Amino acid sequence: MAVMAPLIDKAEDHELVHAAQGGEEHAWRALLERWLPTVHGWCTRLGGPRVDAHDAVQDVFELVWTRLHTLDDPQSFPAWIYTVTRRVLDRHRRRAWLRRWLPGPLPSQAHPGESPDLQVARSELAQRVQDLLERLPPAQREALVLCDVEGRSAPEVASLLSIPEGTVRSRLRLGRARFQREAGGREAVAGMVAGLEGDGR
Repeated sequence: MAVMAPLIDKAEDHELVHAAQGGEEHAWRALLERWLPTVHGWCTRLGGPRVDAHDAVQDVFELVWTRLHTLDDPQSFPAWIYTVTRRVLDRHRRRAWLRRWLPGPLPSQAHPGESPDLQVARSELAQRVQDLLERLPPAQREALVLCDVEGRSAPEVASLLSIPEGTVRSRLRLGRARFQREAGGREAVAGMVAGLEGDGR
């Protein structure tokens, strides 16, 4: 049953997917608006310094648009779009060596109404956190971003990655420990995490 436009904001993801697969344009727009911030966060934090997050996001949603009809179970949309994002990021990273002599631009971290000094401090903090995340093995970085940065539960991340919950917890434990070592201890981490909460997800 198609999702009616007046009820779109209250629709579950699987309802929007089903409606979008049926050609309901308003459902596709709602799905895009709902998932754009999350996918952008994944591309920014998991893509690496030489991946343009904006380009990657565009590629992700182009693939979602063209392949949504292949998704047999709309309930599995979160895991499916995460898998699409991972594949896009892998392709962008493989391409990145061709332009490795170019600096990888970081997305703007500015917030409306902030002073220039605060904007600079936030940008420096974001870059420091990103640099530390880049030092982690990919699997540990993935767990840390999804659980600690985005606030997802271990069961939810296990579902996204199609791996056991225990594996998520193990990667998270190892990732946290290594991040703390790289950052110089718990006190430094606490300061960065406090700043990261306002980092513009």
